[in-house]
Amino acid sequence: MFSHIMVGTNNIEQSKKFYDAVLGMFGAREPLRNKASTGHHRLFYRHQGNTFCISEPINGEKATPANGATIGFTCTSAEQVQQFHDTAIAHGGQTAEDPPGLRDGGTMGPMHLAYVRDPDGNKLCAIYRAG
Repeated sequence: MFSHIMVGTNNIEQSKKFYDAVLGMFGAREPLRNKASTGHHRLFYRHQGNTFCISEPINGEKATPANGATIGFTCTSAEQVQQFHDTAIAHGGQTAEDPPGLRDGGTMGPMHLAYVRDPDGNKLCAIYRAG
């Protein structure tokens, strides 16, 4: 359904450091660097047919996180959810919402979740469906 996800950044090198670590724990390698015709820099992380992008805003305005938006990453275990959280925090992220842990997902069953914000304030989620 999706071709890619892109978030904006006000500091491409700070974001690269953060996402190299966080996406690296899923196995993503060094991103492809791109300089747009406008002179703005972008990073493209590719892994298992997915693309996650970071870009300086092409319109030249300040990058801001979307209110109410969350980007979710599928984890393979509860331990990987915790690792996602710990890696994000160690690389400039901040915990968002409740601490990482098991939640009642209602009809979706139990799930382990961790929410963080990247250095630009974008909200990320790690999720492992336990059931």
